[in-house]
Amino acid sequence: MQVGLVGAGRMGGGIKARWQNAGHEVVVYDTDPDRSDAPSLQGLVEALAAPRVVWVMVPAGAATEATILEIASHMQQGDIVIDGGNSNFHDSQRRGEMLAEQGLRFLDAGTSGGIWGQANGYCVMVGGTEEAVSIASPLFDAMTEEGGWEHLGPVGTGHFVKMVHNGIEYGMMQAYGEGYALLEAYDHPLDLERISSLWTHGSVVRSWLLDLAIRAFGNDPQLEQLRGVVDDSGEGRWMVQEAVDRSVPMNVIAAALFARFASRDDNAFSMRLLAALRNEFGGHAIHTEA
Repeated sequence: MQVGLVGAGRMGGGIKARWQNAGHEVVVYDTDPDRSDAPSLQGLVEALAAPRVVWVMVPAGAATEATILEIASHMQQGDIVIDGGNSNFHDSQRRGEMLAEQGLRFLDAGTSGGIWGQANGYCVMVGGTEEAVSIASPLFDAMTEEGGWEHLGPVGTGHFVKMVHNGIEYGMMQAYGEGYALLEAYDHPLDLERISSLWTHGSVVRSWLLDLAIRAFGNDPQLEQLRGVVDDSGEGRWMVQEAVDRSVPMNVIAAALFARFASRDDNAFSMRLLAALRNEFGGHAIHTEA
Protein backbone atom coordinates (compact mmCIF):
# COMPACT_ATOMS: atom_id res chain seq x y z
CA MET A 1 0.00 0.00 0.00
CA GLN A 2 0.96 3.66 -0.22
CA VAL A 3 1.76 5.66 2.92
CA GLY A 4 3.04 9.12 3.73
CA LEU A 5 5.65 9.49 6.47
CA VAL A 6 6.36 12.74 8.30
CA GLY A 7 9.70 12.50 10.08
CA ALA A 8 12.42 10.12 8.90
CA GLY A 9 14.84 10.42 11.81
CA ARG A 10 16.19 7.59 13.97
CA MET A 11 12.93 5.69 14.39
CA GLY A 12 11.10 7.10 11.40
CA GLY A 13 13.92 6.04 9.11
CA GLY A 14 13.83 2.50 10.49
CA ILE A 15 10.06 2.29 10.06
CA LYS A 16 10.38 3.53 6.49
CA ALA A 17 12.95 0.81 5.73
CA ARG A 18 10.71 -1.96 7.07
CA TRP A 19 7.75 -0.69 5.05
CA GLN A 20 9.82 -0.54 1.89
CA ASN A 21 11.25 -4.01 2.49
CA ALA A 22 7.66 -5.28 2.68
CA GLY A 23 6.86 -3.69 -0.69
CA HIS A 24 4.96 -0.61 0.48
CA GLU A 25 5.37 2.71 -1.32
CA VAL A 26 6.57 5.36 1.13
CA VAL A 27 6.43 9.10 0.40
CA VAL A 28 8.46 11.09 2.95
CA TYR A 29 8.38 14.65 4.19
CA ASP A 30 11.14 15.68 6.60
CA THR A 31 12.59 19.03 7.64
CA ASP A 32 15.87 17.70 6.22
CA PRO A 33 15.45 18.05 2.44
CA ASP A 34 17.90 15.21 1.85
CA ARG A 35 15.37 12.82 3.41
CA SER A 36 12.28 14.27 1.72
CA ASP A 37 10.36 13.15 -1.33
CA ALA A 38 7.82 15.97 -0.99
CA PRO A 39 8.57 19.71 -0.73
CA SER A 40 5.96 20.33 1.98
CA LEU A 41 3.23 18.69 4.02
CA GLN A 42 0.72 19.80 1.41
CA GLY A 43 2.89 18.26 -1.28
CA LEU A 44 3.05 15.03 0.71
CA VAL A 45 -0.74 14.80 0.95
CA GLU A 46 -1.17 15.66 -2.72
CA ALA A 47 1.26 12.87 -3.69
CA LEU A 48 -0.94 10.22 -2.06
CA ALA A 49 -3.96 8.44 -3.51
CA ALA A 50 -7.25 8.31 -1.56
CA PRO A 51 -7.89 7.05 1.00
CA ARG A 52 -4.67 8.65 2.17
CA VAL A 53 -2.71 7.31 5.13
CA VAL A 54 -0.12 9.59 6.74
CA TRP A 55 2.08 8.45 9.62
CA VAL A 56 3.41 11.26 11.85
CA MET A 57 6.71 10.57 13.63
CA VAL A 58 7.77 13.87 15.18
CA PRO A 59 8.38 15.03 18.79
CA ALA A 60 5.31 15.08 21.04
CA GLY A 61 3.62 18.35 21.89
CA ALA A 62 3.63 21.46 19.74
CA ALA A 63 5.42 19.83 16.79
CA THR A 64 2.90 16.99 16.58
CA GLU A 65 -0.05 19.37 17.03
CA ALA A 66 1.10 21.70 14.25
CA THR A 67 1.90 18.81 11.91
CA ILE A 68 -1.46 17.10 12.35
CA LEU A 69 -3.37 20.36 11.92
CA GLU A 70 -1.49 21.16 8.71
CA ILE A 71 -1.94 17.66 7.28
CA ALA A 72 -5.64 17.61 8.16
CA SER A 73 -6.19 20.92 6.37
CA HIS A 74 -5.24 19.26 3.06
CA MET A 75 -6.95 15.89 3.55
CA GLN A 76 -10.33 14.65 2.38
CA GLN A 77 -13.08 12.70 4.10
CA GLY A 78 -12.05 9.14 4.93
CA ASP A 79 -8.31 9.82 5.02
CA ILE A 80 -6.30 8.53 8.01
CA VAL A 81 -3.73 10.23 10.23
CA ILE A 82 -1.59 8.00 12.46
CA ASP A 83 0.45 9.44 15.32
CA GLY A 84 3.32 7.03 15.97
CA GLY A 85 5.12 9.27 18.47
CA ASN A 86 4.91 9.51 22.24
CA SER A 87 1.95 11.86 22.55
CA ASN A 88 -0.06 12.29 25.73
CA PHE A 89 -3.15 10.11 25.40
CA HIS A 90 -5.40 13.05 26.37
CA ASP A 91 -4.05 14.94 23.35
CA SER A 92 -4.69 11.91 21.16
CA GLN A 93 -8.29 11.66 22.34
CA ARG A 94 -8.80 15.35 21.59
CA ARG A 95 -7.16 15.09 18.17
CA GLY A 96 -9.25 12.06 17.31
CA GLU A 97 -12.44 14.00 18.08
CA MET A 98 -11.20 17.04 16.16
CA LEU A 99 -10.37 15.02 13.05
CA ALA A 100 -13.62 13.07 13.23
CA GLU A 101 -15.50 16.38 12.97
CA GLN A 102 -13.75 16.86 9.62
CA GLY A 103 -14.61 13.37 8.45
CA LEU A 104 -11.05 12.15 8.97
CA ARG A 105 -9.89 9.08 10.86
CA PHE A 106 -7.19 9.01 13.52
CA LEU A 107 -5.07 6.25 15.03
CA ASP A 108 -2.66 6.57 17.93
CA ALA A 109 0.12 4.03 17.56
CA GLY A 110 2.50 3.91 20.53
CA THR A 111 5.71 2.52 19.07
CA SER A 112 8.57 0.89 20.99
CA GLY A 113 11.82 -0.57 19.73
CA GLY A 114 14.19 2.36 19.45
CA ILE A 115 17.02 2.21 16.97
CA TRP A 116 16.90 -1.60 17.07
CA GLY A 117 13.36 -1.78 15.73
CA GLN A 118 14.43 -1.82 12.10
CA ALA A 119 16.38 -5.06 12.59
CA ASN A 120 14.31 -6.72 15.32
CA GLY A 121 10.83 -5.38 14.65
CA TYR A 122 8.89 -2.79 16.61
CA CYS A 123 6.18 -3.22 19.23
CA VAL A 124 3.10 -1.19 18.28
CA MET A 125 0.17 -0.38 20.59
CA VAL A 126 -2.80 0.88 18.57
CA GLY A 127 -5.91 2.88 19.46
CA GLY A 128 -8.71 3.76 17.04
CA THR A 129 -11.68 2.35 15.17
CA GLU A 130 -11.75 -1.17 13.77
CA GLU A 131 -12.29 0.22 10.28
CA ALA A 132 -9.24 2.49 10.34
CA VAL A 133 -7.08 -0.19 11.94
CA SER A 134 -8.09 -2.66 9.23
CA ILE A 135 -6.93 -0.25 6.51
CA ALA A 136 -3.60 0.44 8.23
CA SER A 137 -2.93 -3.13 9.38
CA PRO A 138 -0.51 -3.97 6.51
CA LEU A 139 1.75 -1.20 7.83
CA PHE A 140 1.67 -2.61 11.35
CA ASP A 141 2.37 -6.10 9.98
CA ALA A 142 5.43 -4.80 8.12
CA MET A 143 6.80 -2.98 11.17
CA THR A 144 6.61 -5.92 13.54
CA GLU A 145 7.41 -9.56 13.98
CA GLU A 146 4.50 -11.95 14.56
CA GLY A 147 2.47 -10.83 17.57
CA GLY A 148 4.23 -7.45 17.66
CA TRP A 149 1.15 -5.23 17.38
CA GLU A 150 -2.33 -5.14 18.84
CA HIS A 151 -5.45 -3.02 18.47
CA LEU A 152 -6.17 -2.29 22.13
CA GLY A 153 -9.21 0.00 22.11
CA PRO A 154 -10.57 3.37 20.98
CA VAL A 155 -8.53 6.45 20.15
CA GLY A 156 -6.13 7.29 23.00
CA THR A 157 -5.70 3.70 24.16
CA GLY A 158 -2.51 3.12 22.20
CA HIS A 159 -0.75 6.10 23.73
CA PHE A 160 -2.12 5.32 27.20
CA VAL A 161 -0.62 1.82 27.04
CA LYS A 162 2.65 3.21 25.63
CA MET A 163 2.79 5.69 28.53
CA VAL A 164 2.52 2.84 31.03
CA HIS A 165 5.10 0.83 29.05
CA ASN A 166 7.61 3.66 29.30
CA GLY A 167 6.91 4.19 32.99
CA ILE A 168 7.69 0.53 33.66
CA GLU A 169 10.87 1.02 31.64
CA TYR A 170 11.85 3.86 34.00
CA GLY A 171 11.51 1.56 37.01
CA MET A 172 13.41 -1.33 35.44
CA MET A 173 16.29 0.89 34.37
CA GLN A 174 16.49 2.51 37.80
CA ALA A 175 16.70 -0.90 39.48
CA TYR A 176 19.55 -1.94 37.18
CA GLY A 177 21.31 1.39 37.74
CA GLU A 178 21.17 1.14 41.53
CA GLY A 179 22.20 -2.52 41.58
CA TYR A 180 25.20 -1.93 39.35
CA ALA A 181 26.19 1.07 41.44
CA LEU A 182 26.49 -1.25 44.44
CA LEU A 183 28.50 -3.76 42.39
CA GLU A 184 30.82 -0.96 41.35
CA ALA A 185 31.28 0.02 45.01
CA TYR A 186 32.39 -3.49 46.12
CA ASP A 187 35.72 -3.96 47.98
CA HIS A 188 37.38 -5.58 44.96
CA PRO A 189 37.01 -4.65 41.28
CA LEU A 190 34.25 -6.58 39.54
CA ASP A 191 33.95 -7.19 35.81
CA LEU A 192 30.49 -5.78 35.18
CA GLU A 193 30.39 -7.00 31.60
CA ARG A 194 31.02 -10.59 32.76
CA ILE A 195 28.40 -10.30 35.47
CA SER A 196 25.90 -8.96 32.97
CA SER A 197 26.64 -11.83 30.61
CA LEU A 198 26.33 -14.33 33.46
CA TRP A 199 22.90 -12.99 34.37
CA THR A 200 21.61 -13.57 30.83
CA HIS A 201 21.86 -17.35 31.42
CA GLY A 202 18.95 -18.59 33.50
CA SER A 203 18.73 -15.60 35.84
CA VAL A 204 15.32 -14.16 36.73
CA VAL A 205 16.63 -10.64 36.00
CA ARG A 206 17.68 -11.39 32.42
CA SER A 207 16.19 -9.03 29.82
CA TRP A 208 16.97 -7.09 26.66
CA LEU A 209 18.10 -4.20 28.85
CA LEU A 210 20.69 -6.56 30.35
CA ASP A 211 21.86 -7.43 26.82
CA LEU A 212 22.29 -3.72 26.19
CA ALA A 213 24.24 -3.35 29.45
CA ILE A 214 26.71 -5.95 28.14
CA ARG A 215 27.23 -3.84 25.01
CA ALA A 216 27.61 -0.67 27.07
CA PHE A 217 30.21 -2.15 29.43
CA GLY A 218 32.03 -3.77 26.50
CA ASN A 219 32.43 -0.35 24.87
CA ASP A 220 33.19 1.58 28.06
CA PRO A 221 33.84 -0.59 31.18
CA GLN A 222 33.56 2.28 33.69
CA LEU A 223 31.03 4.28 31.65
CA GLU A 224 33.44 7.20 31.67
CA GLN A 225 32.49 8.44 28.19
CA LEU A 226 28.94 9.36 29.22
CA ARG A 227 27.59 11.93 31.61
CA GLY A 228 25.11 10.60 34.13
CA VAL A 229 22.31 12.88 32.92
CA VAL A 230 19.07 11.07 32.07
CA ASP A 231 16.25 13.11 30.58
CA ASP A 232 12.62 12.17 30.99
CA SER A 233 10.73 12.28 27.69
CA GLY A 234 7.32 12.98 29.23
CA GLU A 235 5.65 9.61 29.61
CA GLY A 236 6.95 9.02 33.13
CA ARG A 237 5.58 12.35 34.30
CA TRP A 238 2.21 11.70 32.68
CA MET A 239 2.03 8.23 34.20
CA VAL A 240 2.76 9.44 37.72
CA GLN A 241 0.18 12.21 37.32
CA GLU A 242 -2.40 9.68 36.10
CA ALA A 243 -1.59 7.51 39.12
CA VAL A 244 -2.23 10.47 41.42
CA ASP A 245 -5.50 11.30 39.63
CA ARG A 246 -6.68 7.67 39.83
CA SER A 247 -5.30 6.98 43.34
CA VAL A 248 -3.04 4.17 42.13
CA PRO A 249 0.12 3.62 44.25
CA MET A 250 3.24 4.03 42.12
CA ASN A 251 6.20 4.17 44.50
CA VAL A 252 8.91 2.67 42.29
CA ILE A 253 8.10 4.51 39.07
CA ALA A 254 7.64 7.84 40.87
CA ALA A 255 11.03 7.38 42.55
CA ALA A 256 12.62 6.50 39.20
CA LEU A 257 11.20 9.69 37.69
CA PHE A 258 12.55 11.81 40.53
CA ALA A 259 15.95 10.11 40.20
CA ARG A 260 16.07 11.32 36.60
CA PHE A 261 15.44 14.85 37.83
CA ALA A 262 18.27 14.44 40.34
CA SER A 263 20.63 13.18 37.64
CA ARG A 264 20.84 16.68 36.19
CA ASP A 265 22.90 17.74 39.21
CA ASP A 266 24.87 14.51 39.59
CA ASN A 267 27.20 12.14 37.74
CA ALA A 268 26.54 8.99 39.76
CA PHE A 269 27.49 5.58 38.39
CA SER A 270 23.84 4.47 38.52
CA MET A 271 22.85 7.42 36.33
CA ARG A 272 25.71 6.75 33.93
CA LEU A 273 24.37 3.22 33.45
CA LEU A 274 20.88 4.59 32.75
CA ALA A 275 22.43 7.01 30.26
CA ALA A 276 24.32 4.12 28.66
CA LEU A 277 21.18 1.99 28.35
CA ARG A 278 19.22 4.85 26.76
CA ASN A 279 22.10 5.37 24.35
CA GLU A 280 22.11 1.67 23.41
CA PHE A 281 18.39 1.37 22.68
CA GLY A 282 17.51 4.87 21.54
CA GLY A 283 20.68 6.72 20.62
CA HIS A 284 20.19 9.19 23.49
CA ALA A 285 23.37 10.21 25.28
CA ILE A 286 25.33 13.16 26.60
CA HIS A 287 29.04 12.44 26.25
CA THR A 288 31.79 13.78 28.46
CA GLU A 289 34.08 16.36 26.93
CA ALA A 290 37.40 15.06 25.72
